Amino acid sequence: MAKKLFSREKKVLISSPIGFKHNVHVGYNPETGEFYGFPSEWKSALDNSIPKEEQRKNPETVIKVVDFFHNPESGPKFMDVASSEEQDDYKTETEAPLKKKKGPPEITARPLSTYTAATRDLSGIRIEENKAALGLKKPPPPKIPASPLKKRTKSLSDDEVLARLRSLVSENDPRECYGSFVKIGQGASGSVFTATDLRNGSIVAIKQMNLPQQPKKELIVDELLVMRENRHPNIVNYIDSYLVDEDLWVVMEYLGGGSLTSVVTTSEMSEAQIAAVCRECLQALKFLHAQQVIHRDIKSDNVLLGIDGSVKLTDFGFCAQLISDDQKRRTMVGTPYWMAPEVVTRKAYGPKVDVWSLGIMAIEMLEGEPPYLNENPLRALYLIATMGTPKLKEPTSVSPRFKDFLEKSLDTNHESRYTASQLLAHPFLKEACPLISLVPLIEYALKVEAEYA
Repeated sequence: MAKKLFSREKKVLISSPIGFKHNVHVGYNPETGEFYGFPSEWKSALDNSIPKEEQRKNPETVIKVVDFFHNPESGPKFMDVASSEEQDDYKTETEAPLKKKKGPPEITARPLSTYTAATRDLSGIRIEENKAALGLKKPPPPKIPASPLKKRTKSLSDDEVLARLRSLVSENDPRECYGSFVKIGQGASGSVFTATDLRNGSIVAIKQMNLPQQPKKELIVDELLVMRENRHPNIVNYIDSYLVDEDLWVVMEYLGGGSLTSVVTTSEMSEAQIAAVCRECLQALKFLHAQQVIHRDIKSDNVLLGIDGSVKLTDFGFCAQLISDDQKRRTMVGTPYWMAPEVVTRKAYGPKVDVWSLGIMAIEMLEGEPPYLNENPLRALYLIATMGTPKLKEPTSVSPRFKDFLEKSLDTNHESRYTASQLLAHPFLKEACPLISLVPLIEYALKVEAEYA
């Protein structure tokens, strides 16, 4: 696990449940061209984000997007991941942008203008703070009656959670197995350390969480089960877990190369390098989807790199376990800029939402940021829901094979969108360079990060 990933301050926002009716009816009057039922603050944000003409064209989508934007609830993350329960949630975060310096000859550094503090802060990555910056005060949330259409998982008592954790963790004292602890991160849910496994000398990442301080302890059990049951060479793998007094220790693989975000924001990547990363991620997705698991938060932050150029997916807090191939989900989950249109509009969806997100991540590797990052956050959600496949900034500079790869992964019709298995056979991936070619980019990103830490 990369130091940068753990050092970021993160906040989970959860949208309103689906299938509920608010006690204040929101609607659209086609004769007047006005929405009714929105609080004045919401109406102001809407008018500042989406022109009237566009509001008239897509009133239903506007209602869904505005409701999503204005009705989040705060929640914790475990292992820097969030709930895998049946709820309507999505994640946002604040990132410290990396400053750019001229790289060595083989590295083409990205210009500062592509990834500025203003870009990240005003883009809606942390929606509550952006609303405050816009002078918007969040009105009291509407009362939501219980839904007869959706059964919620019964919360476990603290004793029940502890009993289940004891059945999952190892009985050994981790302090006898690991040494040379170095703290690399501190978050709301606990501290993160690197440590040396005294049995084999390997470096691992260990997160220590004080259980009494965790507001939704039953979710920790779910996360441990997901991590234990899904192991693959292209996934940051779970190693072990322990209970130490009132603390839970979770041991994971440690990748010293940082996150893919550090690379895409400091250096320009060639198509061959992009193809190599896509291939590795698709191998992980093919495996997860075969296990009926949807990742639901594919983006550069959740791709970690080894100092040898290895590529692995991490952060499985939004994973969804499907019962069958035919089962679909309707939860609003993931980081907004990488969301598939069917997620934003709350339609039933399946594993192909990960393929869409990977396509967006491919654009992120190409251009240094995902589409719509400079847009007002509410408008960004609206554009994802209505504009379809994003446009490239410089399409003439992109090869036909890469364009076709993007078209197949970013097909707005999820039925015809390629699967992870189909994309693995795409001609674009035949252009992938050896993973060792990523090492100069990784080393440069680590150098920049160290200089500006």
